[in-house]
Amino acid sequence: MIRCLAIDDEPLALQQLVTYINKVSFLELAAQCQSALEARQFLEHDTVDAIFCDINMPDLNGMDFVKSLSAPPLIVFTTAYSEYAVEGFRVNAVDYLLKPFGLQDFQRAANRLKERKVERGEWNENTSAADNSLSSFHSPLTSNDDTLFLKTDYRMVKVSIADIRYIEGMSEYLKVWIEGEPKPIITLLSMKKMEERLPDTFMRIHRSYIVNLTKIQEVNKNRILMDANTYLPIGDLYKETFQAYLDTKFLGK
Repeated sequence: MIRCLAIDDEPLALQQLVTYINKVSFLELAAQCQSALEARQFLEHDTVDAIFCDINMPDLNGMDFVKSLSAPPLIVFTTAYSEYAVEGFRVNAVDYLLKPFGLQDFQRAANRLKERKVERGEWNENTSAADNSLSSFHSPLTSNDDTLFLKTDYRMVKVSIADIRYIEGMSEYLKVWIEGEPKPIITLLSMKKMEERLPDTFMRIHRSYIVNLTKIQEVNKNRILMDANTYLPIGDLYKETFQAYLDTKFLGK
């Protein structure tokens, strides 16, 4: 087994790491921390074989934290910023996961950790073959009916697809705005993954927006009116597709 420490200051991102670690049979979660300072305190009285560490964190960033360790374990960096990749490998990181990453990417990093342990002669090859595989994993977006589950904080929230008004992308997270709810559900997910799950009543209208076509109240030039206070922009790359949809619905001269 490879004992792991998960570090990320974002609760949703940390929960994703914990979930993925628990799905890999040869990884064992030793602890989860929301700051490098908290992780340093943990390592003062315990040891781990590997650390999954975010880079951009307040007080002490992940890169400086790893450099400060006198005998660092195996390191996998996680971040939304690709410019850190070169520096990450300079400190001999085993892998570098660019957010948002999926289970397949995480499995690749886990396998590299195992390969490094084998190279060092620290792995028992008599370990069950099951250690090379992942236990069954189900995405929160795999429902076959008209609902889906979204992970927010440490909860799984059931959402009726028909009640989704629109989805707003922000970095590696999504804001899912629901009919009748004053605040959105914030979940760690990519726009691409969400697009793949939604039916054809939804359309991408901008790099940052997916809209429920049945909820549109008005189209005004390059904007969509969802309600009196909500206007969504139509991106240049999506104008033609959206106009083709409007043409199928338009009645008039």
